[in-house]
Amino acid sequence: MERILIVTNSQKITKHKKTALYVLLIYILMQISSRWLLLPFHKLVMKITGLASEKAAPITQGWYIALSFAVALILSLILTSRDKAFWNIYQGKKETIPLTIVWGIIGFFLVFFGQMIGAAIEMAVFGIEGGSQNTADIVAIAKGAPIAILAIVVFGPILEEFVFRRVIFGSLVQTTNFWVAAIVSAIFFAIIHFDFSHILLYTICGLIFAFLYHKTKRIWTSIIAHVMLNGFVTLVQFYAEPLQKFLQELEKMQ
Repeated sequence: MERILIVTNSQKITKHKKTALYVLLIYILMQISSRWLLLPFHKLVMKITGLASEKAAPITQGWYIALSFAVALILSLILTSRDKAFWNIYQGKKETIPLTIVWGIIGFFLVFFGQMIGAAIEMAVFGIEGGSQNTADIVAIAKGAPIAILAIVVFGPILEEFVFRRVIFGSLVQTTNFWVAAIVSAIFFAIIHFDFSHILLYTICGLIFAFLYHKTKRIWTSIIAHVMLNGFVTLVQFYAEPLQKFLQELEKMQ
């Protein structure tokens, strides 16, 4: 009986590792797929819309981001749905759904203030000014093709939590400890955004997201915080000019 249990547990662990590997490979392929597929897709968009290359570019990028993230997320959901124990990396009782939501909301504010502290450190120590070029570029694409907002606010955060919190952090935390797993996963999370001047900010975000997952034992906690953060940043970027004009008008009235 003991031998049967050992074999069964070994098979489950092997299955989890394969699922994690496949999800990671899907994410990597999604990230590099534009090298082969973006140009043909751009030609297709030009043909459908009848627009010149320059005017069709934002539409191409926006739709490609949305579709590639959507496909990668769907494939990841299919894979993880077939491995029922994939999310059970922690022993003990998981946090309740209501508290998971509460911690997700708290997590948004933790990340927000963590970024403020990180930005202050970057400015004081390295002289790096605020504002992410990576974020600005993505939002500019979303303005040209609003469909990209789905990838920025929904598909992207969910997929990144699957990859960086469950696959990388979740795999490491089972064999090391929280801090090793959190730091490694946070650094990879920062690197993949290709905004190296603000790598500290992304690392802080990754650490807080890992804490939220570890605290509640539910991936939805970090997903909620991540979705809220991206939604807030996107909203601010979209309405930055009108908001600035509104504040200027208020100053004049005073």
